[in-house]
Amino acid sequence: MQNYTVFVPRLVPKKEPFAPGHRACIGCGEALAVRLACKAFPPNTIVANATGCMEVISSQYPMTAWRVPWIHVLFENTAAIASGIEAALKAMARKGLRPDDGTKVVAMGGDGGTSDIGLQALSGALERGHDLLYICFDNEAYMNTGIQRSSATPFGASTTTSPSGIKSIGQKTWKKNMAAIAAAHDIPYVATASHSYPHDLMAKVAKGIAVPGPAYIHILSVCPTGWRSAPDLSIRLGRLAVETGVFPLYEIEDGEYKMSLELPKLRPVEDYLNLQGRFRHLSEDTIKEIQERVVAEYERIKEKTG
Repeated sequence: MQNYTVFVPRLVPKKEPFAPGHRACIGCGEALAVRLACKAFPPNTIVANATGCMEVISSQYPMTAWRVPWIHVLFENTAAIASGIEAALKAMARKGLRPDDGTKVVAMGGDGGTSDIGLQALSGALERGHDLLYICFDNEAYMNTGIQRSSATPFGASTTTSPSGIKSIGQKTWKKNMAAIAAAHDIPYVATASHSYPHDLMAKVAKGIAVPGPAYIHILSVCPTGWRSAPDLSIRLGRLAVETGVFPLYEIEDGEYKMSLELPKLRPVEDYLNLQGRFRHLSEDTIKEIQERVVAEYERIKEKTG
């Protein structure tokens, strides 16, 4: 592992690079996740943000919620734009056109813009070794355009394009493991995080920005609108996702896995599923299938920690 310095404040910074006054839905976990992530940014940070909920709710002309340099980019090219910014900063410093002041580049996208439409650009940026942090804010569907399924939508969830019915359980495929895909590029740092564990989230963002080379952080972001859950349950649902093993918290540093929160016993997945309308159609047999899959995947990650 290369030597680098990570600055993690002992207290939560009062600064708000992602300012209040945006138009996120009540109880939006993604807006909270973005706010927390931005608190971990160093002063000189440039953000490239894919089309999606966060772009729509934060940038209605002539207003903006962003207090850092921010670029709205297309669904598919977030990582490509961030790569170009990083390369341009290096070239300008090399040519003496601007000082090498340690400006950091962060790319942001939702699960659709990351695991589906933007995967090619992301893979290229990671493979080329650009010094940037990519953050996926995963609310598990294309929420901004009508709650359509994505490759990050969990098995059994009902969406507008994978509706439950007499002959359908909803989403028929299992959630794509984007953290594993990012780690397969042999990059220095990969992590999962949740807005329900704010200090863990901010520490991981700080580390991802500080590490030389590309870093990837996958943040589960509760969406009351798409998940059909009560707005006041967003923090509880984020914690239940972790406590049930549905969304484990871990880091991968230079290929080495480390659990961020290792639980002696997982809670049953029903505790998590039953609070969401998108899963209310599931049978006992399907829930049992999900439970078995969750336990197997959780144990597989634990085995990798050695």
